[in-house]
Amino acid sequence: MSENPFKSYYKKSRQDRIDVLVDQEHITSDQAEFLKNGQGLPTEIADNMIENALSTYGLPYGLALNFLINDQEIHIPMVTEEPSVIAAASNGGKIIQQAGGFKSQVNQRLMSGQIAFTGLEDDAQALRLEAYVTEFADDLLIVANAAYPSIVGRGGGARSIRSQYYPATDSSASFFIVYLTIDTQEAMGANMMNTMLEALKAHILGQVDFIANIDGLMAILSNYAVEATATASCEITARLLDKGPISGVEVASKIALASQLAQVDVYRATTHNKGIMNGVDAFVLATGNDWRAVEAGVHAYAARDGQYRGLAKWTYDSDREILSGELTLPLALGAVGGSIGIHPTVQVTKSILGQSDAKHLMEIAVSLGLAQNFAAVRALVTEGIQAGHMQLQAKSLAIQAGADGDQEINAVVTALENADHKNLAAAKEILEKLRQE
Repeated sequence: MSENPFKSYYKKSRQDRIDVLVDQEHITSDQAEFLKNGQGLPTEIADNMIENALSTYGLPYGLALNFLINDQEIHIPMVTEEPSVIAAASNGGKIIQQAGGFKSQVNQRLMSGQIAFTGLEDDAQALRLEAYVTEFADDLLIVANAAYPSIVGRGGGARSIRSQYYPATDSSASFFIVYLTIDTQEAMGANMMNTMLEALKAHILGQVDFIANIDGLMAILSNYAVEATATASCEITARLLDKGPISGVEVASKIALASQLAQVDVYRATTHNKGIMNGVDAFVLATGNDWRAVEAGVHAYAARDGQYRGLAKWTYDSDREILSGELTLPLALGAVGGSIGIHPTVQVTKSILGQSDAKHLMEIAVSLGLAQNFAAVRALVTEGIQAGHMQLQAKSLAIQAGADGDQEINAVVTALENADHKNLAAAKEILEKLRQE
């Protein structure tokens, strides 16, 4: 059996890491040169992506390893500035891989948008408008699809329509909302949805002459993507969780308790979910998707029952000595459209992933989020979060202190690991002494 080319990947030089991807036919030689040169986003593309562009802002682009998702080994590109994120993901993925890997599935993949109407004078008008939406639902879907026929030709399009009335209160006007769900196929579909929603708004305003003062306030997609969710799960034998003097059984029990804490305490829940998004955001960025939209939807989903809760859940079966984890996230990801088609680094991501479709991206993202949470919680209930984090942070401190070149940086890192205080002042002092020797 040949040696795994990704073994000790983190110990290899950057060029050797890239060469492994070429040797394994994950990327082309041209893409390898692009990565080696650190080109990132060409300024001419940046200038056409946003207004008032000045330059580009670089972030590290790396690879999380050891992921087995639905029996397929996957190397996951990630974009992040935080030192411990990729290391933690790879470590979590390795343990879960040894336990059989992740099972992941897309529950459904529909996007939602809304049209907000104002000017309704009473509940009777709301009932008439609600009846209109219900009676002419099929016609309204036809109107929406006619506004973007190309998506219908690809098998997508508007799928359902419903309405909700919010009566006026002392602090709010009344609102009548029409919600439209759309199958956007491989695209995230923001522009598509907004085009369809605006056409539908104009049509409804032209039809409901029985409400004299009705006005269309806005038509816009929603980032609360509860019709586009994916779930990942895993089972880990307790013996795989041994951590020094702490038995795997104790670690598993503590992880389950930490999960319960994130269900009842909003302070812990917020950080619990931030850890999940460390991985998800980094992957979403690497795929050229809108990480802000995903963040907004995920955090709203965490509070869907009225209390903000941790999203990854862990339970321990003491009879089987099995730790089980599960995570469901709303993930409005696309494989085409927007910056996905024009950002050169995103093309590298697509090559590494094998040109994954939108559903596969969702399965990867939710599995990565579960691995990231597992690694963080496991560290918290054993040696604490700082041990691994500060070890990786030492290199950043060395660079901030002014260390130059691998030899000097590594010397500062080694000294920092044995120092009483691991901070910038200590790094500067170590560097000064090294240069005096």
